[in-house]
Amino acid sequence: MQYTAEGEKRLDKFLVELNIQELYSRSFIEKLIDADRILVNLVPVKKSYPLRDGDEILIDLPEPEPVKAIAQDIPLDLVYEDDDLAIINKEAGMIVHPGFGNPDNTLVNAIMHRFGGNLSSGREENRPGIVHRLDRGTSGLIIIAKHDAAQAKLQDMFAAREISKTYLAVCTGVPDPPVGSIETFINRSIRNPRMMCVSEEGRYALTHYETIHIWHFFALQKINLATGRMHQIRLHFAHIGYPILGDLLYNTRRYVHSLVPQNMKRKITELLTTHLHRQALHAWKLDFLHPFSGQQISVCAPLPEDLIYTLNWLNQYFAIDTECQDMNMLQSKENQN
Repeated sequence: MQYTAEGEKRLDKFLVELNIQELYSRSFIEKLIDADRILVNLVPVKKSYPLRDGDEILIDLPEPEPVKAIAQDIPLDLVYEDDDLAIINKEAGMIVHPGFGNPDNTLVNAIMHRFGGNLSSGREENRPGIVHRLDRGTSGLIIIAKHDAAQAKLQDMFAAREISKTYLAVCTGVPDPPVGSIETFINRSIRNPRMMCVSEEGRYALTHYETIHIWHFFALQKINLATGRMHQIRLHFAHIGYPILGDLLYNTRRYVHSLVPQNMKRKITELLTTHLHRQALHAWKLDFLHPFSGQQISVCAPLPEDLIYTLNWLNQYFAIDTECQDMNMLQSKENQN
């Protein structure tokens, strides 16, 4: 690729203002300059090089790294799609990308089959299209980038908190206060590398929550993430003493049993062994402006059957009054707001 400079500008600023798909982010441009893949008048220069009228800029794009993950015909619940991105309602139990011990049957394998070559190269190897992640046991909405420019734009939007992510969760216990924010730093646990922990330093994390229905010993939360850290919701609610129901890492059946009357312990065991085999956490809504068209994108994923069952079960055994709020009633109410 070859371009001719017009006017006097820094090299990196000139390349950003070209706004071409192949140069999809400022950081990618800087990597190319550092690797001597962008030359001015056939000479390597720094990103701050001052261009003059008529300077020739030669861009040598690297070949995309081959993706080792294989395409697999796995059913997907596609809730939105255009030329730049797609939004999928991920089922609980599906891992987002291949990794050690999980080489296939992931969301990546499924989207490779569904979208073929129309995926971004991804931030890391074996992760084409992946912009953000959901835990294996978390169901709900996840955004897929169809090309590298879309990936860069969406990542910038996540970093700038321009994408609103709303979750629904059932927590153990009833939070006091019923509306609040949880603000901590998060690091990986030294005692258990599978877990995260709250620490005095690390990655900043901020979670906003609102209690929208309560039962005896349990509560339904509407949660908005201001940041997107690994296990953030699960860790934050455990940190304040109200862990997510069904969470095998940050909650225990023994703790749930300690809160409920003796005659309900067997019912709890039945729920967690027969019907709810994961954390009761669902990525419910996404709201954002499309990174290219500016169109408002608002999508909602209905709750899966295991969470509908859990809410109806709570209404049956732990209701505070005679009101029965099933999932359809909840979604109808929220969609009117």
